[in-house]
Amino acid sequence: MTDRKPFLSVIIPHLNQPEGLDACLTSLDAQNFERARFEVIVVDNGSACLPQGVIASHSACLLEEPKAGPGLARNRGVEAATGEILCFIDADCRAHPNWLRVASEIISMPERVVLGGDVQIWRDDQSRFTSLEAYESLFAYMQKRYIEKNGFSGTGNLVVRRIDIMRVGPFKGIEVAEDMDWGSRAIAAGLRFRYEPDLIIYHPARRTMAELFAKWDRHLQHYLNKAKEKPLWRIFWAARAVGVFLSPVAELGKILTSPKISGLSTRFQAASVLVAIRSYRAWKMLQLLGPHKTIIWNSSAVVDRNAGNRPA
Repeated sequence: MTDRKPFLSVIIPHLNQPEGLDACLTSLDAQNFERARFEVIVVDNGSACLPQGVIASHSACLLEEPKAGPGLARNRGVEAATGEILCFIDADCRAHPNWLRVASEIISMPERVVLGGDVQIWRDDQSRFTSLEAYESLFAYMQKRYIEKNGFSGTGNLVVRRIDIMRVGPFKGIEVAEDMDWGSRAIAAGLRFRYEPDLIIYHPARRTMAELFAKWDRHLQHYLNKAKEKPLWRIFWAARAVGVFLSPVAELGKILTSPKISGLSTRFQAASVLVAIRSYRAWKMLQLLGPHKTIIWNSSAVVDRNAGNRPA
């Protein structure tokens, strides 16, 4: 393990989340890593009001990307970054105090290794779970599975060398699931993803079911775009919808035994939200077999508080 401390660039796409951004930047101010060894770049992606007041309270640079999409905002940050290691986090997340220290250790690994870290649910009240906190603690941001089984990391907690991101190319726009797309191109370019459990960020649970539904509207549109590339896609898509509807049965063991939540009432709440979300997904998938509208990432009607990460 080398003792050399590399220079890091933290890149944060932002859209209409000034309070979350303030919490994110505060967590970066509290890092157990020499402040002179990293820069923070916030890229606004069309907010109603630029977060200039938030930026003024922290040591960060504010840029703008007018074209819609968190991937495009990240690209703008990459263009401006001066670090040899690029660290991506979303605006409404908080970084563990050791996040950048762990990220810096990528310099001791072989080239073409990309780190994806753990994403945990942030709770202001540690004494109880809301129903959405219980559900998302179990079924959201399963980074280990994404990396080890699906071959990509959510871009809300991603660390990559500059030289490696140049090998792969920029993130794409809202027409695709940009984390999955970039991950597949990274694998094709000879990179490999490594899950790092000590690379931790915290994400608040969604506040309403409407936010979860809006997230799934956007993700299902991405999956549909991909499915249409294959023959007989309608048959497979309909079969997958049925599987999604029936899938809560297979999750019962996880709900009853996972140490991430506790208490019978909390587990019942998690199960109730799971059934509601999977039922909505199945209904929406069947609905999308007919005429549909494209989901826009930075439309106020469907904005997702964490556009970079994959759901369960």
